[in-house]
Amino acid sequence: MIRDRDIKQNSRLPAEPIDRLVDPLNRFLHIQSASGVVLLLFTAAALVLANSPVSEDFLSFWKLTAGVSLGEFEFRHSLKHWINDGLMVVFFFAVGLEVKRELVLGELQSLRSAALPVAAAIGGMAVPALVYLTFQWGAAGERGWGIPMATDIAFVVGCMALLGSRVPRSLRVLLLTLAIADDIGAILVIAVGYAGELNLQSLMWGGVGIGAVVMLARNGVRSVPVYVAFGLGIWYAFHESGVHATVAGVVLGLLTPVRPWIHHGLFAELIDDLREFLHGDAWQDPEVRLDMLKSAKLAVREAASPAERLESLLHPWVSFVIMPLFAFANAGVRIEFAAFAEPVAVAVAVGLIIGKPLGIVLFSWLAVCAGLAQLPDGVSWKVLGAGGVLAGIGFTMSLFIAGLALQDPLLDAAKVGILSGSAVCATLGMALLRWLLPQPLRTESSSR
Repeated sequence: MIRDRDIKQNSRLPAEPIDRLVDPLNRFLHIQSASGVVLLLFTAAALVLANSPVSEDFLSFWKLTAGVSLGEFEFRHSLKHWINDGLMVVFFFAVGLEVKRELVLGELQSLRSAALPVAAAIGGMAVPALVYLTFQWGAAGERGWGIPMATDIAFVVGCMALLGSRVPRSLRVLLLTLAIADDIGAILVIAVGYAGELNLQSLMWGGVGIGAVVMLARNGVRSVPVYVAFGLGIWYAFHESGVHATVAGVVLGLLTPVRPWIHHGLFAELIDDLREFLHGDAWQDPEVRLDMLKSAKLAVREAASPAERLESLLHPWVSFVIMPLFAFANAGVRIEFAAFAEPVAVAVAVGLIIGKPLGIVLFSWLAVCAGLAQLPDGVSWKVLGAGGVLAGIGFTMSLFIAGLALQDPLLDAAKVGILSGSAVCATLGMALLRWLLPQPLRTESSSR
């Protein structure tokens, strides 16, 4: 079996001195677990600055406004708003791509394989919300019920990476699929539970834009700038409609094709034709050569699906720019010991630490008892419970929902609950998995 490393080592392409600097950086940017480390560093920086002598300046900076004005038209918002409602659209677009891939090609494509992670995700959302409402029913923070429902994929992947090869592949797949199913639920919560007053005209224009994108795709339009232009229009329409603008990113992600335009067999035939052309006399004709190379370039590009290309392109930007910047702008909160006892903070933390694993295990057990699913190999109920604790890391999506649901000072209390609850879940989840999962046996080849 040919691996990526082998392909790179045997490449006949000329190497340049700059490649020695760029290649290691590219490899780092495509390691998913590394994004969790960067996210943690920016979160720590935000907390340090928010509790330092420059706290007022740091927190006020994100309230500065920026935008455009053209005649009577003015579109200005705070820097935090541009990050949360602008840049995070790209994050949600990437989430939409992941969801579409899982629904069409991954673990969610068949009912049997999807039953367990979907049941676990439903339990992992419903029970934390109920736990939160148990503490906040009728109180000022009642609207924050969606905060402890989310799972942060980046941190979960990072924690599993720290545990190394002792984590079985079956558990990795289960937790990642659960997190993606969880994202679907979080998107619905944002769209339905935290929508503002609807502007039906703007919502209609957003629908028209989505319809136009569908028609363009069906008619074979593959120009990225065209879709970017329509995407910006759809984003603006959703922004003005009362439905959160990030939903536009999810919708566009779900509309992106996950199957390549040129299938494997056709691509192989085109490569054979190109090989024959290269060894023939037609190569000497500049016009024919240019046409053939253009066709080859198109074939190479379209042999990968638009979703694959976009995920590869966006992954470094989402993981190492957008999410850290979001954390830097939103995680900053003044922490005092009394804040940990605030009712909203307690409700969020208990929802994540207790509600999340309880809901995952309970609904998984119900699905297994009903004959809809079965535990994968290498995953016991204890291991599933420990993985459920790890899934209680709600960080990014929880902060996002908190910003939609609450205002200061309740928002600050919710942030304290998110940070403390996620930290406990990360530490406790890794400790439990390390205790429950056996250390893999070292083979002779691996010990050398």
